[in-house]
Amino acid sequence: MQTDSHYLERAIEVSENSRKNGNTPFGAILVGPDGEILMEQENIEISTHKCTGHAETALAERASQKYSKDFLWSCTLYTSAEPCAMCTGAIYWANIGHIVYAMTEKRLLELTGSNEQNPTFSLPCRDILRHGQKPIEVRGPFPELEVRAAEVHKGYWD
Repeated sequence: MQTDSHYLERAIEVSENSRKNGNTPFGAILVGPDGEILMEQENIEISTHKCTGHAETALAERASQKYSKDFLWSCTLYTSAEPCAMCTGAIYWANIGHIVYAMTEKRLLELTGSNEQNPTFSLPCRDILRHGQKPIEVRGPFPELEVRAAEVHKGYWD
């Protein structure tokens, strides 16, 4: 089993690939209870013209088709940026039991500004989950990785 930082580094690398592939710079990975990376997901919103193509939502959808809800409860979704309201909902409904993120939604809003491509909510995922019926564990942000996660966005939203 690796550290949270190790898996977040990989999620950030996936976000870099997403940007290189012409999509917005977000990435997510799903890690099983034994520490194995089960899935990786770039943001696909632009390439698929799918408004729900955020990395976390796409990963939650794929995972829910491949794994049981019981198994997903023991898994962790690592993501370069705190899940937005839609992604948090998808993670909740997929029954993924743990969320770990590098950069806060608040920091993302500072980077994106009023860019119409990413009208970021000022709504932490913990606030959303507090209103649910499942005790999904959330860890983040990781200040030592937040700078690296933000770097991938540099110049993208200008």
